[in-house]
Amino acid sequence: MADTHLFLRDLALVLGVAAVTSVLFQRLRLPTVLGYLLAGVLVGPNVPAMPVVSDQDTVRQLAELGVVLIMFSLGLEFSLRRLVQVAPTAGLACVVEVGLMMVLGWLLAAALGWPPGARLLAAATVAISSTMIIVRTFAEQRIPRALSDLVFGILIAEDLVAILILASLSVLGAGGAVAGTRLAGEAARLALFLAVAVVAGLLVVPRVVRAVVTLRRRETILVAAVGLCFVAAWAAQAAGYSVALGAFLAGALAAESGMVEHIEALVRPVRDMFGAIFFVSVGMLVDPGAVVANGGVILLFTALVMGGKLLGVTVGSFLTGHGTTLSLRAGTSMMQIGEFSFIIAGAGAALGAVEVSLFTIAVAVSVLTSVATPFLVRASEPFALWVDRKLPHRLQTFATLYGSWIELIRARRGGDQVRPERRLVGLVLLDAALLATVVVVVARVGPALVARLVAGASVAPVVARAVVLAGAVALAFPFALGLGRLTSALAGHLAQRALPLPARGVDHAYAPRRALQAALGLGLLLVVGAPLVLVTQPFLPPGGALAIGVLGLAALGVGFWRAAANLQGHVEAGAQVVAAALAKRARGQTRAESDEFTELAGLLPGLGHLTAIRLASGAPAAGRTLGELNLRGATGATVVAIRRGEQEIVAPRAHELLEGGDLVALTGTHEAIDAARELLEVG
Repeated sequence: MADTHLFLRDLALVLGVAAVTSVLFQRLRLPTVLGYLLAGVLVGPNVPAMPVVSDQDTVRQLAELGVVLIMFSLGLEFSLRRLVQVAPTAGLACVVEVGLMMVLGWLLAAALGWPPGARLLAAATVAISSTMIIVRTFAEQRIPRALSDLVFGILIAEDLVAILILASLSVLGAGGAVAGTRLAGEAARLALFLAVAVVAGLLVVPRVVRAVVTLRRRETILVAAVGLCFVAAWAAQAAGYSVALGAFLAGALAAESGMVEHIEALVRPVRDMFGAIFFVSVGMLVDPGAVVANGGVILLFTALVMGGKLLGVTVGSFLTGHGTTLSLRAGTSMMQIGEFSFIIAGAGAALGAVEVSLFTIAVAVSVLTSVATPFLVRASEPFALWVDRKLPHRLQTFATLYGSWIELIRARRGGDQVRPERRLVGLVLLDAALLATVVVVVARVGPALVARLVAGASVAPVVARAVVLAGAVALAFPFALGLGRLTSALAGHLAQRALPLPARGVDHAYAPRRALQAALGLGLLLVVGAPLVLVTQPFLPPGGALAIGVLGLAALGVGFWRAAANLQGHVEAGAQVVAAALAKRARGQTRAESDEFTELAGLLPGLGHLTAIRLASGAPAAGRTLGELNLRGATGATVVAIRRGEQEIVAPRAHELLEGGDLVALTGTHEAIDAARELLEVG
């Protein structure tokens, strides 16, 4: 009876304080998750002036239920069909961003002198943005559909990466050491578990869920859904994996039934309650004294999270065909960590792979970045427009046309040309795997070879290390060179798919194709290089793999800058041709003004989707400069030329004033052209 009384007292204390802080933070227009964390700090053992929960183990067990339900809800939002949809764009952006964040997290932890296990957990902790924080922030603000689709797509891919990280934590020993053979064995075992779970689940779970939903009894649907969730969590735990993995798989399999809307609405209140207890339990583990003691480290990780995610998400999003402004807004919106960071850091602490201080650091960084998130999202548009205005002119031109080239690649993905591209993708992945294997093997056997040379051949240690290093470079160089050539060939194939080589005559698309190939080469190096650096960095001197990657990026960057300069000259020359076409239209010698310049497609390939718009005298854009409209930043389209009476304005600058009756030639993606038309004609 006394235990029941204490349990009720603890539950009343946890939920009561959480309710008060939740209301307070809603009034302050801050994420309620931060209120729950504050409630945990207040009722935890580290604030003596407040009532303390008597049985913290019970609260942690209830919090575990919150983790299970949170992961089940995330799984409901994730389906195999949606994975196929987001993989070509958001998936690749996620690879760039998560790879960059994990490399930076590893390097910072190494600079702080942390052991290998703690470095790995720190890298994983800073890599995943907070789905809950972003969802609630977006719900409170008017967010464009394009931005929400992009951000949620990347979040889905991040969640999948986090699940794989949680499933892989079991390979960490108590001291954080990872044996290569054990790692390979655990990876194979995990792959087998996932394959069996997905195949068997697809055969059973969707049918069962549909059968239960057809009963149309709310309590039955809720009990069955939650029961499925916990059965899957128990099965994963019994197999030696995290309960989060099982719950996530259960949600993803239930989503394949097509009945998500019936399940999600019923599960959400239960998830929210136990989720609140989970965040309170996280706050209970926070020691304000430890936060103060680790203040400098917390600020370093906060700067790394915010700067790294801004860079990684922006670059990854842009490379997959999203405009400069949209990519920057996505990067600004994802500059935080949250629930997965708590779960990953907590799992590492439970395994003994890291000290509890990492958990405290993760919570503090999450609080700082989450508090900033609503303000960052609100400021993302003016910030993105400001950055776009400050870009060099050649980069502005390239950014406008790049999206149209990616559109062409996607539109022409059928036919025989896809086969060699798939073969090249396979060869790139194989070459990267072989290069990583060479680095790992040499790093493992290198010290023994040095010792053998010193002892057996009486070679000086310095000479022995130089010999082994030279041998390692000789072994790795062919694979590194092959990886560079294969990525260049793949980039060339993709560029030719967008802008094919002419059968004969002058190659008018040479400059755009060269710029596209250079950009795709950079993107492929990031997509392949970031995971490769992450895998090999633990076996190399601090920063060694990163230094090699940076040198490769620098070399490709120089080539890209030159290609962008050539593209600028090509566009300016093309603008003269467009201006001449506008003059013909103004004299009525061609078709309707609103038609696209289809007759110029052969002469000016690679200049985007050229469109002419007649600006009415009463249009909102009349009497305003291009800079005031911020046309390119707001829509992604660029004005190539303007025809005003007998006057031709080629490649107009930001100070150019638009007037009623102007015939304006635009270029960009189809979506950008539509947005620019609305801005010019409607306002």
